[in-house]
Amino acid sequence: MALTSQDRGSTTQSTGSAGTTGVIPVLNLAPLNEPVPDPAAQAALAAELRDALTEMGFFFIVNHGIPATTIELMFDEARRLHALPQPVKDSIPMGKVVGGYLGMGGGTSYASDIAGPVRKPNQNEAFFCHRHGYHTHNQYPPLEHFAERCESYIDQLIALGSRMLPILALSLDLPPDYFDPHFDEPSVSLRMSHYPPMDYDDNEWGLAPHSDSSVFTFLPANDVPGLEIRPAGYDWISPPQMRGSYLVNSGDMLKRWTNNAYLSTAHRARNLSVGDRYAVPFFYGARDDAVVDPVPTAVSSERPARHEPITYGDYQRWFLNRNYANVTGEKVGKAPS
Repeated sequence: MALTSQDRGSTTQSTGSAGTTGVIPVLNLAPLNEPVPDPAAQAALAAELRDALTEMGFFFIVNHGIPATTIELMFDEARRLHALPQPVKDSIPMGKVVGGYLGMGGGTSYASDIAGPVRKPNQNEAFFCHRHGYHTHNQYPPLEHFAERCESYIDQLIALGSRMLPILALSLDLPPDYFDPHFDEPSVSLRMSHYPPMDYDDNEWGLAPHSDSSVFTFLPANDVPGLEIRPAGYDWISPPQMRGSYLVNSGDMLKRWTNNAYLSTAHRARNLSVGDRYAVPFFYGARDDAVVDPVPTAVSSERPARHEPITYGDYQRWFLNRNYANVTGEKVGKAPS
């Protein structure tokens, strides 16, 4: 197979029965819901995933199994949290190994060169809820049922990510269980973000142009626009809204795992509406000590490995320190090679 990314023009053809929305492919996960796997259907889905990740780095998923009521509940919980008095939120701060609250301007997108030479603090506030990896615990707000609802949602998203691993492996011409040992304790984070309405200065963003550090990011559909992505060969585009879907993107670690064959596409966010915007992205990754080395099908004499092996956790720590040095107390330099 040829694992190479390609620049695209102004249109993208459908990669399968699920089709596309605009230029972003839509993957129908119905084959993953069958009690007895259909090898042909799974192979077709894997081919669609390969096309999406080599050409766009973003795709929608439908028939993913997460109830719409569950998704809306998480938006409600984000609204509840950010409506708390500021002193209450400040009393549960995010830390170096602790999940919690990050105030407005608490992070700057230094980890991604695509943010440009002028870096300003990101104009959003967020609550981070982690599991596994190097994080020890979460500091939850004093809201009834908040913690249990977050943990239940994380359980469901971990299960979704796990169901997609065999398709990811098949997309790389690997055995379906290839990634299983690396994801038995996946490092995951749920981020509940609040973007207030505001006028932005030059080079100021709710979230500056960046790429994600994870393997997959799952972003549920949002009634308030604000996200823009920049696939190779395109200017910045706004994804359409598909109620009930997730917009999924691959991150830096999947790019490294595939020897740069799969993309880690730039995206950014601003709230230009007259009301508040909330987002609840979920970041799915490997166990902390998983060694991320290019998979064998992505390396050849013509395409040698482009990155040194690194553990998943070490890259995440670098990313955290690079963007949130004021939180972790550790300053780091350029990205690992």
